[in-house]
Parts: sequence; C-alpha cells; structure tokens
Amino acid sequence: MGDAEIIPIGTRGRPGRGTGKQPSTAARDLAPTRKPPAKPAVRPTSRPTPAGRKPTVKKAPVAAPASAPGPPAVEHPVAARPAATTRDRGPMAGIPAGDWLAAFQHASLEIFGDQAELQLARFLAFLRRRVTGDYVVDEYGFDQEITQRFFMAALRPIAEKWFRIEVRGAENIPTEGGALVVSNHSGTIPVDGLMTMVSIHDHTGRFLRPLGADLVFSLPIVSTLARKGGATLACNEDAERMLSGGELVGVWPEGFKGIGKPYAERYKLQRFGRGGFVAAALRTGVPIIPLSVVGAEEIYPLVGNVPALARLLGIPYIPITPLFPLLGPLGLVPLPSKWLLEFGEPIRTDEYEAGAADDPMLVFNVTDQVRETIQQSLYSLLMQRTSVFG
Repeated sequence: MGDAEIIPIGTRGRPGRGTGKQPSTAARDLAPTRKPPAKPAVRPTSRPTPAGRKPTVKKAPVAAPASAPGPPAVEHPVAARPAATTRDRGPMAGIPAGDWLAAFQHASLEIFGDQAELQLARFLAFLRRRVTGDYVVDEYGFDQEITQRFFMAALRPIAEKWFRIEVRGAENIPTEGGALVVSNHSGTIPVDGLMTMVSIHDHTGRFLRPLGADLVFSLPIVSTLARKGGATLACNEDAERMLSGGELVGVWPEGFKGIGKPYAERYKLQRFGRGGFVAAALRTGVPIIPLSVVGAEEIYPLVGNVPALARLLGIPYIPITPLFPLLGPLGLVPLPSKWLLEFGEPIRTDEYEAGAADDPMLVFNVTDQVRETIQQSLYSLLMQRTSVFG
C-alpha cells in the first residue's frame, strides 16, 4: 500500500474534502472541544469624543502563537565584497592557471594513457613545424607527413572495420624502386583507390602515388587533398618522371567507364584505353603489378543514371542506387561489403629492347596481357568468395 490513494472517512470521495485544506464533518465531530481564546481587553481612549460619534477604541496587539522551540539562529558575518563588473571580470576569472593545467593533464592521460607527455610533445612539435613551414612537399605537391598522420589514420578504420579488407600477394610489390600498380576500377565513387593506398602502405610501408583524371584536379577542395595525398595528373610525362624517380605509381585504366558501369556488368573489365601506362612502364623499365579488387562493386550498386543532368553539371554520370537519392544523405553511406585485394606476379618490362614503347602492336599485346591477368584473377576470387558481406 505504498502509493495507494487514501480517502478520509466522511469525504464521500469528493475532491476538496479531507485534503488538509479544511477538516471534514466527521473529523470535526471527533476533535475535542476547545474553549475559545479570551478576547483582549479593550480600553477606551482618554481623548474626548465629539457629540454624536462613538468613542474610538484601540485594540491591544495580539501575541503571535508560540511555535516549537528550535536551534538558535547563528549569524555569519558577511565580508564586504565589491560587485564584479564586465570590465574587470574575464571569461576565466576565478579559476587559477594551475587548475587549468591540471585539467588538461588529466584529459591527456585519459586519451593517450601513459604516453600522454610523449604524444603531446609530438603533437606540439607537429604544430610548430606546420606553423613555421618546416616540412617537405615534393614537386607534385605530396605532403608525406599530412598523408601519414591524417589521411592514412582516417582511412585505416574504414579499411579494417567497415570493409574488412583482406590483402593477398603483397610480397609481389617491390620494397624499393619504381613500379606500376594496375587495378580494375569499380564502386560508383572511386573509394577503391583510397583503400588500395592505405592497404599498400600498411603492408609494405610505401606510399602509392595514384594517377588521377582531369575532373579530380578541377574540383576546389578535392584537388588540394589529392595533391597533398600524392596524386598527380594521369599523363605520360608525370608517370614517367615518377617511375624514373623510384616511386610506386597506381593507375586505373578503365577510368570513369569502370566505376560508372551498371551493377549488371559488375566485375567485367572495360576497355583499358590506348595503353599509355604500358608505354610509360616500357620506357622506364619498371615492373607492372596487376591488382584485382573484389568487393567494391557492391558498396553502391548502380541501377540507373541521369545523363541529361550529368551533362548539365559537367560530370560523367549521376548515380542512382537502391538507397540514393531515396534516403538522401544517408544513401551515401557505402554498404559494408567484404573486400579482397590480390596483387599478382610482376610483369617485367626491362627485358624489351629500347624503343619498344614506340611499337603500337607490342604496347597493345602487353596491355591485353595485363587486362587478361586481372580479369582471370577476378573470376577466381569471385569463386572463392562465399558471401558478399561475409
């Protein structure tokens, strides 16, 4: 009977009776009779009253009823303190600097653990270098420090936790010297290029220098981030200079035809262009590493396109997927498919004679060899895969 409502006797269930505001009839009958308190004596005034007017009387003050005795009140002296004004009160007034320092130290321990001081010192050194300009950027705009500390750190959880990328054949990537990684392209949005970059860096320690399309470097923010991350324009001159300088270069010969193909044509390689990447490899004598990526086709299943709007905006296509634009921005979240990356055995180009890059038939044959190697590897990986998301 903890919270049950109790209706006093005699209220007959009506509100307002027995609630403490006034006693009920039954309560009044049970209460003992009290004598009314004596009225205070009234003394007439001594002033004379005019004729025809009653005399004015003064009532004696009524004494307050005695209350229960309580502890005596203790008066605390209040120190005289001038009122604070907006002129002499700052946002951190009243908090000593030592308390702020202790709070920051406690927060750093919670975040970084026992290595808090070391991590804080590294971060402050990084800020000092960025402010003073004491960092290195190569002739293509590649910022290795920003790429390693921020870009890779941001992409790594997506690769490991969301797509759960499994890498095979990483030992086929040379540990040093120039090499050309050639991969299939898919996914509606070129996420596969970013995932390839972080996977190669985590397994070999090398930075992949991707060759990007003209559209990438015409976008305001994307172009800057691409340059900082090591990308450069997909042209033979830049590709040959990078390969000659010992860089690991990545190329996706399918281009927009690869990432923009319908879902019904998934994992079917499109045309590899004119073989310009093969000519660059032949001129520099670097090996070609074929890469097959399975899983990227399912992150944004492309079921439609709006070519008229795409031409109006100057972009290759406007993708329509089962979730976009139906769910709005939520439809831009990629589906968590399971990815497989397999690097094939290197295709050597240093065995060809000088001037082989000027032979169109030879370039075509090597291009077709690379394309067929990737296609067969894709079929093999698809047969090994038991589930798209498993």
